[in-house]
Amino acid sequence: MSSPTIHVDSARIIDEVDPRIYSGFTEHMGRCIYGGIYDPKNEHGLSDPNTGYRLDVLEVLKDLRVPLVRYPGGNFVSTYRWQDGIGPKESRPRRPELAWLTEESNQFGTDEFIQWCRTVGTEPFICFNMGTGTLEDALAWVEYCNSSSNTYYANLRRKNGHEEPYNVKYWALGHSSSSLQEPSLIRFFHRQRVGQMESQDYSKKAYQWAKALRLLDPSIQLISCGETGYADWDDVILRKLAPVVDYHSIHIYTVSQGQHAVNVMGPAAAEKAIEITRSLIDLTKIQNNLSKPLTVCFDEWNVWDPVRAPGEKGAEEHYDLSDALAVAAWLNVFVRKADIVKIACIAQSVNVISPIITSPTGLFRQTTYYPLHLFSNLMRGSSLDVYVTTPSGNPSSTIYTGPTVPKFVQDLTPHTPDSKKLTKFVDVSAVLATTPSTTSGGPGGREIRIAILNKHEAEEYDIPIVFGREVELVGQEIDVYEVWHENLKATNWFGEEKVKTVKRKEKFEGVYRLKKHSFQILVFTIA
Repeated sequence: MSSPTIHVDSARIIDEVDPRIYSGFTEHMGRCIYGGIYDPKNEHGLSDPNTGYRLDVLEVLKDLRVPLVRYPGGNFVSTYRWQDGIGPKESRPRRPELAWLTEESNQFGTDEFIQWCRTVGTEPFICFNMGTGTLEDALAWVEYCNSSSNTYYANLRRKNGHEEPYNVKYWALGHSSSSLQEPSLIRFFHRQRVGQMESQDYSKKAYQWAKALRLLDPSIQLISCGETGYADWDDVILRKLAPVVDYHSIHIYTVSQGQHAVNVMGPAAAEKAIEITRSLIDLTKIQNNLSKPLTVCFDEWNVWDPVRAPGEKGAEEHYDLSDALAVAAWLNVFVRKADIVKIACIAQSVNVISPIITSPTGLFRQTTYYPLHLFSNLMRGSSLDVYVTTPSGNPSSTIYTGPTVPKFVQDLTPHTPDSKKLTKFVDVSAVLATTPSTTSGGPGGREIRIAILNKHEAEEYDIPIVFGREVELVGQEIDVYEVWHENLKATNWFGEEKVKTVKRKEKFEGVYRLKKHSFQILVFTIA
């Protein structure tokens, strides 16, 4: 059988990969906060006795090198009173929580989140309540976090033991406020969202909020509340808010429903959504005569089946190898779209549709942790315009022509690849990276790192890898980081991680043997 060919040229740079595409998300949902990152009553010595933070979770997130974490939602934020989560804990009110039909103790709030971020070594990204919240609440929150003035909320922060401003840079103008009418959207994603608005109402309100917030703190970065990136909502919001925001958000989840091909091909719909959003941004910049940067913040993405793991029951997905490969497909998209996607937040960071699952006695890394870890640690640098050519014979073995989402959410993210942009089973991204110097003061080395995903359930390929004319890498020893298991349904559990990264060295002779349903990153050293 003839195989696809990977073409890589170190001169064809798309843009720098922004490390913020490897960001996280924590919401007051299920066990993400309580029993996840915060567990002060843990009886097994796993939490810091002073802060209540889970120490094992901290270490795993540090390994992921998470640059940014979004908080506190999510649907949760649309009824959240941030003032309830500050001050003496014994005085904090317990409230009904409408997004996920639970109760909120408010024992973890703004101060705890900021301190946790500092401990992890990440930057906070806060989402405003534009459901039940007011502009006055939002201004107060920014003042509390960022002001050094002798004013009420800045002084309240000092009274609560935090003398210096937090200088929170990233603020989202609400969360998924759209009032879509599609049955599947309401049933699976929007049924417990408070404060939904029509696009015109949201855009007018957010525009006024943005103006006022920048008067208080001109240094903040604002994110408009988008939808799928290709909806009418996104068009309306961008036309109005482009002059006053720095990023436009997109939210998309993909699901499998037991179909591996649909699972791993789902992110192709997200890639199409990003391309459409780019066009909408270009159009609105022309219409508004704007020259400033305006890029995509993909601040919720993941594999999530809300039937298998309903949000009101904690959304604790148990991922298998197929899901791990789908996550690798997502991350390939973000690296390839490095010129327009500058922030991406996997939803969520702990327990809730997460790569990390905790119990009172420990944690384990889900299958999806390993591709995320490899990308965050290796796929930084300059994104390269890598290309995969496919053989003309027997196209069904290298080309996928089916839908990229399952039928039950077809009206949410419909996308079937057309004949002019075929979806290939071999999915690739690549970066040109500079390695640290091994000698004092000397220049670092350079590496080409290629992330190769074989989405096919059964086919293996002998893949030629062709480099630009100035690079001759045949015959060298390369590092291979592989995530694979014979069984696509293989999962991880406490004390038993069947799916994980295996590192080895191989001699590269111009062709790489690509296992069925596998993911790997190949590291080549270049002069």
